Order: sequence, then structure tokens, then C-alpha cells
Amino acid sequence: MVLSYIILFVVACSPKKTEPVAVVIDKEQVKKEIQAIENKFAAVYTHKNVDSLTYYADDAVSYFVGQRPVAGKDSIHRFIQEELMYVPEGAKLINETLEIFVTDDGNNVAEIGAYKMIDSAGVVLKNGHFFSFFAKRNGKYVCTRDMATSHPIEN
Repeated sequence: MVLSYIILFVVACSPKKTEPVAVVIDKEQVKKEIQAIENKFAAVYTHKNVDSLTYYADDAVSYFVGQRPVAGKDSIHRFIQEELMYVPEGAKLINETLEIFVTDDGNNVAEIGAYKMIDSAGVVLKNGHFFSFFAKRNGKYVCTRDMATSHPIEN
């Protein structure tokens, strides 16, 4: 009888093995979240307000069209502030998330997008594509790397 109680006690106190729970990622929701981040980024150019920029991580590196890499959020913000001086009044930046690739745990997202800047009459001033890599930090996605290309304007 004592042996039965010992076996019962050992079995009852043994940790139960559980299978890991699979994380389900809603890619459409993530795409909407990334598009909202891109819309906020575009508004920085449209309204010429770099102070509202929350796009980049502290350790981000950006590869702007035709420029050497810019490292660090503060340096990127200074670069954009200078670039905003050359954005025509009334111009609007439009970013579109075309594709996203999400890691299985949902903590990283690679984005391929397209951008265009139009003047107040809707004429395209510049356009191209971009690639951005986001990491989830403190529950929010922030860009850690991005790179853009520029395309010739077609008349």
C-alpha cells in the first residue's frame, strides 16, 4: 500500500509535458498594421513634420536613394529634416504596402512597397519601390532597415 502511495505521489507531481502552442499570424491584419505605419511615415513628408516620425528603431539603418547608408534614428531624422526642405509645397507622399513576409512568430516583417510623390495637381514628381524590415519591439513594429529605388518619370 505504501508503495502504491509513493507511485501515485511521483506520478501526480511529475511535470506534464505539453505541446507548444502554434502562433497563428493574421497576415492581412499585419499588412494593415504595416500600411498604417507607412501612411504615418508619408504624412511626415506631406506635412513636413519630422518631429512626428516614429517609424525607425534606435538602431535603424536607412539606404535612401542615391545616398550612403544613414545609421541611427537620430541621424535618419536629421537626414529627413534636410530632405524636407526640398519637398515642394502642396506635395504629397503616398506609400503602398504591396507584399509582406512575416516570420512564424510574428516578430519580424519584411515589406515590399511602392511610393510616389505627387504635386498639388496630381502630377507625379518621383516614384519608386522600397523594401523595409520591421521588428516588433515593446509590442510595436519599428523599421530596422529600409532601402528605396527611384524610377524615371514616364510622360
